[in-house]
Amino acid sequence: MKKEYVKFDTRASRTNFVYDRYGKYFGCNILDVGCFEAPLRKVLGNKTKYLGIDIDGEPDMVVNLEHSSKLPFSDDEFNFVMCIEVLEHIDNLHIIFEDLFRVSSKYILVSLPNCWSVARRKIERGYGDFSHYGLPFSKPTDRHKWFFNISQAQDFFHQKETNRIKLIDLRVVEKPRFPVIKAFRKVLYPNERYFNRYAHTLFALYQKI
Repeated sequence: MKKEYVKFDTRASRTNFVYDRYGKYFGCNILDVGCFEAPLRKVLGNKTKYLGIDIDGEPDMVVNLEHSSKLPFSDDEFNFVMCIEVLEHIDNLHIIFEDLFRVSSKYILVSLPNCWSVARRKIERGYGDFSHYGLPFSKPTDRHKWFFNISQAQDFFHQKETNRIKLIDLRVVEKPRFPVIKAFRKVLYPNERYFNRYAHTLFALYQKI
């Protein structure tokens, strides 16, 4: 598993990270599942055929993933399919995850957040709130439906591997830290415990053989 130290302050900064790390795999056409404001569309310009789908924001096609049993596309229709920080928002996570592979002819990029890291400190302190959870009086328009850590996300991604689907890049990301602080924390919380406490995102890139 590769490790990087990056902070995503905005959706645009996360998109730039995706473009820098995975742009060489994009090919001729891209499907962005859960694109929201579609920042990748602006980055690509006219260089690559792009289609973003979502229920809100600025999608090219409005699709309610939560109410979908499959994506409205043909098998192998897109060279590159991406789904970034989306699956944790829908109950039918497993159904949409599987269908990403059906509509891709070559590459699939998926990321999941580390829900433990944003909740850990506030739970330990006994006060505070964190986005996408809690119990608001009025039903929110969006929330996380799943609560998992990096270890669980990593196991989930590995289980998708078959003879025809290879996990070619698994990359864990955490915020930049002073080396001394990072070293001290790794002593206190070795191996997967460290990433479950401090990493914020796990990216998985698959290739269909």
